Amino acid sequence: MYAIIGAGPMGLCTARQLHKHGIAFVGFELNSDVGGLWDIDNPHSTMYDSAHLISSKGTTEFTEFPMRDEVAPYPHHSEMRRYFRDYAEHFGLYEHYQFNTRVLNVERLDQGWKLTSERAGERREWQFDGVLIANGTLHKPNLPSLPGDFSGELLHSSDYRSPAVFDGKRVLVVGCGNSACDIAVDAVHRAASVDLSVRRGYYFLPKFILGRPTDTFGGAIKLPRPLKQRLDGLLVRALVGKPSQYGLPDPDYKLYESHPVMNSLVLHHLGHGDIQARRDIARIDDQQVTFSDGEQAEYDLILMGTGYKLDYPFIDRAHLNWPERTGAPQLYLNVFHPQYDDLFMMGMVEASGLGWQGRDEQAELVALYIRQLQAGSKAAQQFKALKHERASIRLDGGYAYLDLERMAYYVHKDSYRASIKQHSDELRQTLPAQAGKPLQAAAQA
Repeated sequence: MYAIIGAGPMGLCTARQLHKHGIAFVGFELNSDVGGLWDIDNPHSTMYDSAHLISSKGTTEFTEFPMRDEVAPYPHHSEMRRYFRDYAEHFGLYEHYQFNTRVLNVERLDQGWKLTSERAGERREWQFDGVLIANGTLHKPNLPSLPGDFSGELLHSSDYRSPAVFDGKRVLVVGCGNSACDIAVDAVHRAASVDLSVRRGYYFLPKFILGRPTDTFGGAIKLPRPLKQRLDGLLVRALVGKPSQYGLPDPDYKLYESHPVMNSLVLHHLGHGDIQARRDIARIDDQQVTFSDGEQAEYDLILMGTGYKLDYPFIDRAHLNWPERTGAPQLYLNVFHPQYDDLFMMGMVEASGLGWQGRDEQAELVALYIRQLQAGSKAAQQFKALKHERASIRLDGGYAYLDLERMAYYVHKDSYRASIKQHSDELRQTLPAQAGKPLQAAAQA
C-alpha cells in the first residue's frame, strides 16, 4: 500500500496511474475537494480572481482526458477546477482520498514509512510501503527581506485575491513574473498609481500569434538549440520589441534560459503610462521607497510578487537528498531518490510546455517502476542502479539556465519527456502479469 500526499493536478494523475496499474494506495488532501491551488475556495490556494492558465489548454491537458471544446484557449481558474473535479470523477479517484486531512509527519521505518495524519483534531498513524509526495510547488511564499521598514500595507501575491484591495492606493508591485504582471495589470483599473519594481530583465511573449496560442507554434522542425534561441529571439523582438523600450531592463541572458513572461498587457500599460517601471529597491523609510537609480516615490501598498519556495514540512529534509544551499532536492528526473526505492517526489518539475501530460508521463514511469519492484525483476534492479548514478544529472538540453532558486528544478521539455518515454518503454516491455490478471482488470479489483 502506498500513500499519495496531495489531490492537486499532480496528485490526481499519480492516483490515476497507480489505480490503472493495480497498485493500492491512499490519498491525503488538506482541502475538502480535489484541484489543489486551482480551487480558489481552498483556504490554502494562492489563486486570485482574474487568474487564467498561462499555457494553452491544448498543450496543458491530459491526453486521455481533453478539455471540453467550449473551454477557452487559456482557461479561467474556475474552468480548471471543474476540469480536475471531472477528471477525478471520471477515473474514480474520490473514493481513494482522505479529505480534510493534514499529513503531520512522514517517518522512515526499517521497512516502509509511518505517516501521521490529522482530521478534525483526531490523529491517526498509518504504515505504507512507499510515499509519493505531490503537495505542489506554489504554496510557501518566498518573502525576501526589504531594506528598511515599510509603514504601509505589505502583501505577498499569495495573499492577493481581488483588485478591490488596490482602490485609490499608490501601489508598488515587486517582481516581474507571470503573477506579478497579472496583478499589476489588475491594479491599473483600481489604484491611484501602479509602479513595477524590476531587478533583472525578462522576455515577454504574447499569448496569441496570428490568432493561435503562442505555445502551439514551433516543434514541427527541430532546430539546433543556438539557432532556435536566435530565431525565436528575433521573432519576439519583432512582435513586442525590447523591454527597454517600455522602461524595463533588457535580459542579459538568452531566450529560454529562464521562464518567459506570457503577458503582453503589462507592456501595453507600460507603454500607455498606466504602469511606471522602477528599478530594484535600495532603501525604505516609512512609506518612501528609494530605488537603485536614486529615484524616490511614496506608496500605500507594496505587493511582493516574489514567487514561492519548495516546502515539504512533514518530512525531514535529510530524507529528500536535499543538501543545504541547494534550491531543490537532488533526484533523478526530479523524482527518484538515489538510495530510497519507496519515496518519490511527484511534480517537482518545471519546463516551458511540459503541461499536465508531461507530468502524467512522469507518474506512469513511477507506477511502472513500482510494479517492477513488486515483481523483483531485473529491469527494476537496472533502473535502481541507474537512478543512483544519475541523481545529480540535470536534463537541461544544453540550456544555461539562470542560477536562481526557482530554476533549480527546471528542465528542458523535449529532453525530459524523451528520457521518461525511454525508461517507460523499457519497463513496460518487461512488465510481468499481475496474479495472472489483465492489467485493467487488476486495476479495478
